[in-house]
Amino acid sequence: MSLGAKVAANLPYLRRYARALSGSQSTGDAFVRATLEAVLADPELKESLAEGGRVPLYRAFNKLWASAYLQVAADEDFVGDHETAAQERLAVITPLNRQALLLTTLEDFSIQQAAEIMDLTENEVEGLVQEAVSEIDRESATNVLIIEDEPLISMQLEDLVRSLGHDICGTAATRTQAQDVIADQMPGLVLADIQLADGSSGLDAVDDILALDSVPVIFITAYPERLLTGDRPEPTYLVTKPFQESTVRAAISQALFFGSSSPLP
Repeated sequence: MSLGAKVAANLPYLRRYARALSGSQSTGDAFVRATLEAVLADPELKESLAEGGRVPLYRAFNKLWASAYLQVAADEDFVGDHETAAQERLAVITPLNRQALLLTTLEDFSIQQAAEIMDLTENEVEGLVQEAVSEIDRESATNVLIIEDEPLISMQLEDLVRSLGHDICGTAATRTQAQDVIADQMPGLVLADIQLADGSSGLDAVDDILALDSVPVIFITAYPERLLTGDRPEPTYLVTKPFQESTVRAAISQALFFGSSSPLP
C-alpha cells in the first residue's frame, strides 16, 4: 500500500479526533491540513508514516497541536455559537488530560501508544486520563435528547447519561418524534443516530434543533468515515457503533466542555 493510501485510510479518524479535541470542525480540519503539509515537507516524517502508519500520523498531529494554536478564520457556513465558544475556549486552554482521554477512548489507542503520540511516559498518560475522568464527575448536569431507533441502544444510552448525572428530556426514534420533544423542551445536549426507524435522517432531525438553538450534538453511527470528508459542514463529534461506554462518556464530556460558557473548576 502506498503512503498516500495509508494516510487516506486513517484520515477520517484523524479528522474525528482533531474535531473532538478542538470542539470545532473548521479548526480541527485546519490542523489536519497543516499536519499533512508538514508530512509532505519532511522526508523523515514521511518515512515514519510509511513504516508505522496510524501512531506516527497522530504523533505528527500532536506535535503541531502542542506547538501552537492556529488562529483559524472559520468559513461563515461553518460558524455557529458552539464553534465560537470552542474558539474562545481554545484561546485560553490546551486540555492535555482531555487529549489523553480522547486518544484512549474515542481513538482506541493503548496507554503505551498514547504515550508515544503525546511524547509522555505511560504513567503520565494514565494520570492525565484519571484527571479527565475526575473532571467529568464535576461537570454540571444538563438535559439530554436521545435520537435512536434501536430500543436496546436507546436504553443503554439513557442509563449511561443518567449515571453521569444528566437528565433525559426525551427519546425519539424518528425525526417527527424528535420535533415533538423539542416543541416541549429544548435539550442541552443531543445524542443522535444517523438512520432512523421510519427512514428519516438523524442529520435532518438535528438540523431542526440547530435551526432553533445552538446545542452540542454527538452522532453515533456505524459509518463515521462517511461524515468525515471535510467537504461540507459536518458533525464535530462522532462515536462509532458498536461503542464502548467510556467512549460515549468522553465525547459527552468534550461536547459539554466546549458548550460551557465558563472554565471548569
